[in-house]
Amino acid sequence: MPDFSLLTYAVGIAAAFSGGFIDSIAGGGGLVTMPALLLTGVPPHQSLGINKVSACLGTCVALGNFARSRLVLWRVALAGILFSLLGSWVGSHLALMLDATVLGKVLVALLPIGMCATLLPKKEKKQTPLPQAGARFWLPVALVCLVMGAYDGFFGPGTGSFLILAFHWILRMGLMEASATSKVLNLASNFAGAVVFIINGVVVWSLALPMAAACCLGNWMGSRMAIRIGPAAVRRFLTISLSLLLITLVWQYFLAPALH
Repeated sequence: MPDFSLLTYAVGIAAAFSGGFIDSIAGGGGLVTMPALLLTGVPPHQSLGINKVSACLGTCVALGNFARSRLVLWRVALAGILFSLLGSWVGSHLALMLDATVLGKVLVALLPIGMCATLLPKKEKKQTPLPQAGARFWLPVALVCLVMGAYDGFFGPGTGSFLILAFHWILRMGLMEASATSKVLNLASNFAGAVVFIINGVVVWSLALPMAAACCLGNWMGSRMAIRIGPAAVRRFLTISLSLLLITLVWQYFLAPALH
């Protein structure tokens, strides 16, 4: 069993709270917790396992708050899970054949455009919801969840934030409903990942449990704030989440290789 320092525990717990807070509103919490764990010396596989367990429990808390406020569109969420899992399976196989570096550099170019289009201050327009049956419902839901699942399986960073944007842009959900509904798919993905890491014995429970508690608290506070403030909160924290993703990708695919 690894013997982590008090600094590792302090940084991990603080990162789990911050990441859970951001993730509950706009996705992208892993962009806070993973670098924090790696920078304090936690090995990569253990970092992934700890992050998945804490994120899984934290997402349960946020989803519970959103569900009680009747913001989750269950028909979309439950219809999308199977397509998302199928997409993830396809994306994982593509990752074995293609170079993820290319996708990372493309995202660096496209992210600022998408951020400007979605996140610049503007009035929240009333969305015209999709019909709840027939091809006009099933086809967009299937395509969005397949593509987002494939992205998650192939590459991964920022999947929660991209799900919210896809639900908002393509499925014409309000930002609150998009954030709430995405939690169902996030939970399914995190649960599957957590089970794999637990079975393989890479979860360090002495660090995972306090981080999970902090993540649950962050998710509870973040989701309550989002419910209270509304779409403006989602928009603000999408800015933070996507900015973190942009910084991470620029470092990983441009700055770090140049320094070696």
